[in-house]
Amino acid sequence: MHDPIGLKAEDTETIRGTVLFQRLGDRGLRALLAQATVRTLDRGATLFLQGEPADRFFVLLRGWVKLYRLGRDGSEAVVALVGPGETFAEAAVFAHGGFPVCAQAIDSIRILTMTAASFARTIREDEEIAFAMLAAMSMRLRHLVSQVEQLQVRPAPQRLASFLLQFCAATTGSASFALPFDKALAAKRLGMQPETFSRALGKLRPLGVSVDGPTFLIADVERLRDFCSEDAQT
Repeated sequence: MHDPIGLKAEDTETIRGTVLFQRLGDRGLRALLAQATVRTLDRGATLFLQGEPADRFFVLLRGWVKLYRLGRDGSEAVVALVGPGETFAEAAVFAHGGFPVCAQAIDSIRILTMTAASFARTIREDEEIAFAMLAAMSMRLRHLVSQVEQLQVRPAPQRLASFLLQFCAATTGSASFALPFDKALAAKRLGMQPETFSRALGKLRPLGVSVDGPTFLIADVERLRDFCSEDAQT
């Protein structure tokens, strides 16, 4: 498939892997990409601010983006950490209002942007895209429900264990990996103070979780997953 906006081959594969676009055929995807732009931004770049007109949405091709809300006192509440292959702000563009959060690059990113106007026009012309959008929204809602459950129900050690497992490629045996952002940001994402994060990590040590500088070490991935599952069932 020819990409009119100069996407790399790996970019196209990333886009095809997103929930929003994975059900689209070449025709539907080509129609959408014809209206898109791709940019590379440095760490710290702001994509949009809370309250700005929600006139576009994004597909993250490389790097990580922080979505957060600002309180009246200037405090920051991290809502989500968006990784490669994820879309964000797609719901806001149909609310005809402002972005409910701010978005900031937390490392160097490559990102595809699509305007709300061009996306809505393409949806009106192709029901295949409309149904894909509904499927994406449904999956995002399930994710948010699970996220709320973790924040409100699970104790801090289980929340941290589940979070760490998201970055662990191994499914059995031991594993080691570094988070793509610092521990302070991870704590904010989990709704923890830094000291709570440290205490939770300490409670995971008997389960074989340790830290060596920026690297997390898990001695037994299955044991840690069982720990999370047992908690969810109690």
